[in-house]
Amino acid sequence: MVVDSCKFFDAMTAKYTLKPTGKRKHRRDSMMSKTEVMLVMIPFHGSGYRCFKHFYLEKVCKQLRHLFPKVVSYNRIVELERDVVIPLTLFIKKVLLGKCTGISFVDSTPLRVCKNQRIHIHKVFKGIAQRGKCSMGWFFGFKLHLICKEKGELLNFMITPGDIDDRKPLEYKAFIDFIYGKLFGDKGYISKNLFQRLFVDGIQLITKLKSNMKGALMSVSDRLLLRKRAIIETVNDELKNIAQVEHSI
Repeated sequence: MVVDSCKFFDAMTAKYTLKPTGKRKHRRDSMMSKTEVMLVMIPFHGSGYRCFKHFYLEKVCKQLRHLFPKVVSYNRIVELERDVVIPLTLFIKKVLLGKCTGISFVDSTPLRVCKNQRIHIHKVFKGIAQRGKCSMGWFFGFKLHLICKEKGELLNFMITPGDIDDRKPLEYKAFIDFIYGKLFGDKGYISKNLFQRLFVDGIQLITKLKSNMKGALMSVSDRLLLRKRAIIETVNDELKNIAQVEHSI
């Protein structure tokens, strides 16, 4: 599936890419194809390795050398990773996500790119990453917004700068396009306007009640389902501590 996805992506980009004008600059093709780079990145997140460098040098270059005969240096594959960000994201969006069953959970988690003491000397994501605040305090980086169903399978995701409000992604049609039924979130998603907007689209946003929300009623079934928000918090924990998504950034 990865091979077919890369071929389709290359065909579509070649179809709409502007042709070079004037003197053509020669660009040497990489020894490793986009497919091979993606096939290195995907198994890393389920391998149990905490360091991509160790995984690549020990696992790929030695134990899996028969599958990747034309390996490149570690510095080079880090450069090649930038070229496959878009096709990898499209592959995940089109192939690896589940289907909504009518009960979904939404949450966000910070993706820190550096410690707070190093913000002023950080260069990699300068101008992109932003300061944000979560339940654990201030951080510098991005936010990963997730929607999953009651069994923990991901339905959609979005990455935004750290200063974006948790409710903002729910305003985008593409993020909730295939979501319907009940959507459970924490108190950070409380918004009357957002509730009305989602309700028109067939989504009932259900959140925990604040102490000053007098007169607000909630059914017993909704209260029980709200307790299952631990499902998406478990997904966040596995993505960070097993899949190493925060370390990869």
